[in-house]
Amino acid sequence: MNNFIPQAVTSASTSRNSPATAAGGSPASALSFISKGWREVRDSADADIRLMRDRANSFKNLASSLDRELENFINSASAFSVPAIKSYSASNSSTEIDFVKKLQPKLSEFRRVYSSPDFSRKVLEKWSRPTTPRIRIDLSAIKNAMLEEVEVDGGERLRQSRRGNVRFTDFRWDWKGEGEEGEEGFKDWEPIRALKTKLKDFEVKKSPDEIFGAWKNSELVEKFKASLKALRWDSLDSKEVPPLDVPELLAYFVRQSEPFLDQLGVRKDLCDKIVENLCSKRKNQLLLHSVSGGESSVVEGDNINDELDLRIASVLQSTGHHYEGGFWSDLMKQNPSEKKRHVAIVTTASLPWMTGTAVNPLFRAAYLAKSAKQKVTLLVPWLCKSDQELVYPNKLTFNSPEEQEDYIRNWLEERIGFKADFKISFYPGKFSKERRSILPAGDTSQFISSKEADIAILEEPEHLNWYHHGNRWTDKFNHVVGVVHTNYLEYIKREKNGAIQAFFVKHINNIVARAHCHKVLRLSAATQDLPKSMICNVHGVNPKFLEIGEKLTSERAAGQQAFPKGAYFLGKMVWAKGYRELIDLFSKHKNELGSLNLDVFGNGEDAHEVQNTAKKLNLSLNFQKGRDHADDSLHGYKVFINPSVSDVLCTATAEALAMGKIVVCADHPSNEFFRSFPNCLTYQTSEDFVTKVKEALVKEPEPLTPEQRYKLSWEAATERFMEHSDLEKVLGMDQSSIKSNKNFISKSVSMPNLSDMVDGGLALAHYCFTGSELLRLATGAIPGSRNYDKQHSKDLNLLPPQVENPIYHW
Repeated sequence: MNNFIPQAVTSASTSRNSPATAAGGSPASALSFISKGWREVRDSADADIRLMRDRANSFKNLASSLDRELENFINSASAFSVPAIKSYSASNSSTEIDFVKKLQPKLSEFRRVYSSPDFSRKVLEKWSRPTTPRIRIDLSAIKNAMLEEVEVDGGERLRQSRRGNVRFTDFRWDWKGEGEEGEEGFKDWEPIRALKTKLKDFEVKKSPDEIFGAWKNSELVEKFKASLKALRWDSLDSKEVPPLDVPELLAYFVRQSEPFLDQLGVRKDLCDKIVENLCSKRKNQLLLHSVSGGESSVVEGDNINDELDLRIASVLQSTGHHYEGGFWSDLMKQNPSEKKRHVAIVTTASLPWMTGTAVNPLFRAAYLAKSAKQKVTLLVPWLCKSDQELVYPNKLTFNSPEEQEDYIRNWLEERIGFKADFKISFYPGKFSKERRSILPAGDTSQFISSKEADIAILEEPEHLNWYHHGNRWTDKFNHVVGVVHTNYLEYIKREKNGAIQAFFVKHINNIVARAHCHKVLRLSAATQDLPKSMICNVHGVNPKFLEIGEKLTSERAAGQQAFPKGAYFLGKMVWAKGYRELIDLFSKHKNELGSLNLDVFGNGEDAHEVQNTAKKLNLSLNFQKGRDHADDSLHGYKVFINPSVSDVLCTATAEALAMGKIVVCADHPSNEFFRSFPNCLTYQTSEDFVTKVKEALVKEPEPLTPEQRYKLSWEAATERFMEHSDLEKVLGMDQSSIKSNKNFISKSVSMPNLSDMVDGGLALAHYCFTGSELLRLATGAIPGSRNYDKQHSKDLNLLPPQVENPIYHW
């Protein structure tokens, strides 16, 4: 076997003159380090030798097993040869016997060779010689290097440890192969040369500082220190929130001051730009931190206002602050934990008055109730008989709310084709001749019980709350959505001193919208830009008009003449509903439009005056009584002309498009939704109006595609309403979904919202203002409308009205 012998040679002369060792002055530690290393090498080599021996033995056992198997095979072959002779023919049997006889000597020879002791010895020698070295470590040189003999009294010599420097040099590996005893071949191994180099560097060190100084500045140590610092600061960041800086405080102050700035004429987009610029630095820091840390930022999305709110909330929560609400905030609202939510739709008009605020909220209630996911209540005004005669067409009146409810439900079911399961309630209302609209009498919110006060949809929120003296809607309801139907500023500007009145009405609308709504939807850009508002058409058309359009399209496809008549106009006959523009256009281009006889359908307060003006100007306008747009007599008209610019979103225009007619209307924000339809022709000037009318009279309407039909339907309008009013989020939100959102921070409980405080202050000021009967009358309120009267009490089975101070009321 080979011998694997390392030797250590020391230089005694050098060690005597060298200074103390650098590693604390003890060579015993170095000896222990070297001995331990060689022990590990020896143990590993011994384990390898044992493994190879086991493999050789297993091979020997395998050979023996093979020998036995061959012997069994020969014996079985001999036994098998006898029955084989009986079952096969003579030629086949003789062939098998010859094969066995030839195979038997060869197998016997193979067995003899592999069973001999010499074969096993040769195999073991072949496998063991190069792989089973025996390691012997000679540490005498190391021992002599560390100990020296000294002479003492009596001539005795003792060995003591040297205090000098120990050098480990010239490590060599001696391979003594078998049969080469006495011959030494020395060869340096690469790991040993590296070890000698390290030991040479080790021996010249003078102190522990020099030894570990290089380690302190090494790259490995620096990375280790950096990782420790990162762990430390990450743990601190998870527990501590950085304080607010000055730009963040200024941005929060500007954003929360938007109500005051809006009243001063500073637009919301300008405030948003200021806030964004102030918060841009902090936002970049958050993004940099999230990228470097490999984690998603706590704040997601690009809404800088939400980011600022969450930042303020996180700082306040880190301080332990808990906001309990303001002195005018009502936190005791209905708990929305029930399976079904309640939606109350409050509007300013009711059938049989065929106006947009009477028809569209009715369809909204029907299609919201169709999903059966929430309970729906429609709250409409109840008028006394004297007011009914002024408002409802053809002197139609009702003796009780139940009678009017039956009329409303029958009218609705004839048009939608299904039975709508929703509740209809009434609140007291009075008709204002000056404003030509119905105003609530008393606190409208009290007609929705506290148990059902969950979600409120205010159709015309500014109109409902001009003189509202009662509970704040956002205090009683969990979510309040306002839908703006009417461009009141456009109507007011047409009156005497209209500019001054429009100025005050604009700011009152801003106040009541802020105070009573969480979200405001504007049907078009033609309306006032109210706080918390966005533009979205959430109205559809009566399904009956889509059916009429399908019928007329089928008739045209069959070769019939679907539109034998020319052009017409339909609308309530008041100057502000487009009649002023219509007469101006026809009078200015009387010669160009002389051959056109326009049929005009409508009733209204200005009917007599409008007709006399057209007669004086000798205009080719044929006035007829108002009728339902779905009336059979109107199906044959091909062109619908609507020059009105005071509408927000003309329902008659949508109905005409649904019936497949061509529409000529002004290039105005109120008609923006209809521009995508090929049958809608818009004009910008009076000359362009003449051109478009002539074009419409000679061309044929294009059939509506399924996508265009669906866009006009109430199903699509309800989807848009649910999405943009946040009703989908409100109806789908429960406690489990809130807890599952790890980034959720309850801002309403974490911090005082200055904007909410301002809204509450505006609501309180408005409540005090509307409590004064003198101020109410000065601003155009109906006398005695601060509360309902005795007739309302009798008709609606209400408690008798309270006797109040006619001058002031709190």
